[in-house]
Amino acid sequence: MKLYSALIGLSFIWGLSFVFIKWLTESAGVWGTVFLRCIAGAMLLMPFLWAKRKQMTQPIPWLSLIIVGIFNAGLPWGLIALSETQITSNTAAVINALTPICSGLIGFLFFSKQVTKKQWVGIIIGFIGILVLVEFRFSVLWTQSFIGIGTMCLATICYGFASQYMKKYVAHVGVLFVTICTLIVGAGIGLLGSFATHSMPLPSDWNYHIVLSIIGLGCFGSGIAHLLYYYLMKEGSPEFATTVTYFIPATAMIWGHVLLKEAITNHLMIGLLLILFGVYVSSKPSVQKSRVVEKHVR
Repeated sequence: MKLYSALIGLSFIWGLSFVFIKWLTESAGVWGTVFLRCIAGAMLLMPFLWAKRKQMTQPIPWLSLIIVGIFNAGLPWGLIALSETQITSNTAAVINALTPICSGLIGFLFFSKQVTKKQWVGIIIGFIGILVLVEFRFSVLWTQSFIGIGTMCLATICYGFASQYMKKYVAHVGVLFVTICTLIVGAGIGLLGSFATHSMPLPSDWNYHIVLSIIGLGCFGSGIAHLLYYYLMKEGSPEFATTVTYFIPATAMIWGHVLLKEAITNHLMIGLLLILFGVYVSSKPSVQKSRVVEKHVR
C-alpha cells in the first residue's frame, strides 16, 4: 500500500509541475527554469542530508551519480521546458507518458533486459499514440514540430535510460543522497545553460508566477517528488516507478485546463488513450512483479 500511495501522490505533484514549467519558462527561460527548480529542491533537502551525514559510510559512485543527474534532471528538464515553449502543458504530459515504454526499450537495448512479444506490441501501440498527436504526419517530428513533440520524446528517452542505469549502478546509495546529487548536477547544467543563453532573471525581476513556480516546481516537484520517485525505484522497480506516467497526464490535463485554459482536444484524448494502453500492455509483467515485491515490503 505504501508504494501505491507514493505513486498517486507523485502523480498529483508532477501533474501540476507541467503548469509551473510553462509559467517559469516564460520568465526564466529554458535553462533558468532547470537551474531554479533544481537549486530550490536541493536547498530544501540539504538540511536532511546534513543530519544524516554520519550514517554515510559506503563508497560513493560519483561518476554514476553525475550520469544519473544528467539524464534524470539536467537534460530532460531542459528538453521539457524547451518543449513547452511550443506545445501546451497537457500535450507535454501526454508524451511524457511514453517514459515506461522507453524504460523497457532501453532496458532491452543496453541493459540485457528481456522484452516479450506482448511488450513489443505495447511499444508499437504507444508510438502510434504519438502519431495520433501529430495527426499521422510523421515528418513533422523532424521538421517544424521537432522543438515540442520531438524534444519531449527525447526527454522520455532520457528518463528511461536514467531509471535503468540508476537501478543497476546506484541502487545501493541512499535515496536522499541520490536525490540531492541529481539536483545539484541538474542545477549545474541549468546554470551553464543560463549563462550561455543569458536567460536567468534577476531576483528584482521576479514576479508572482516565478515565486509560485519555484516553490511548487522546485520544492515539491523537484525535491519531495524526487524522493518519492527514487523510493519507488528502490522498493519496486524502474518499470514500476515510471508507471507514475499513467496518472500524470490526467492530472496535468485538469490543471492545464483550469489554470492555463488549455483545450482538451480529440487528438489529445485519443493519443493519450493509445499511449496509456501501450504502456499497460508493455509493462504489465513488471507491474505484477512489483506487486509481489510490495507484499514483501508490507
